[in-house]
Amino acid sequence: MGKTIALAAALGATFVAGCTQNIRPTDIDRGVLGAAAGATIAKVGGREESDIYKAAAIGAAGGALCDDVRLCE
Repeated sequence: MGKTIALAAALGATFVAGCTQNIRPTDIDRGVLGAAAGATIAKVGGREESDIYKAAAIGAAGGALCDDVRLCE
């Protein structure tokens, strides 16, 4: 998987997870949103199935951890 798609997945996950501030999401909520964002970015980018799974994992990690690094408070 290219570095560009990994970066896009992580950034997309962070921004999507950050949009949930008014509902006080948990790490699980942000992780699910991040995984969805990562998978969607990879799918739209025309990546293979294994790359979609990797992007979803990166997105999930980015979404779940974004509050720990103060990106989506």
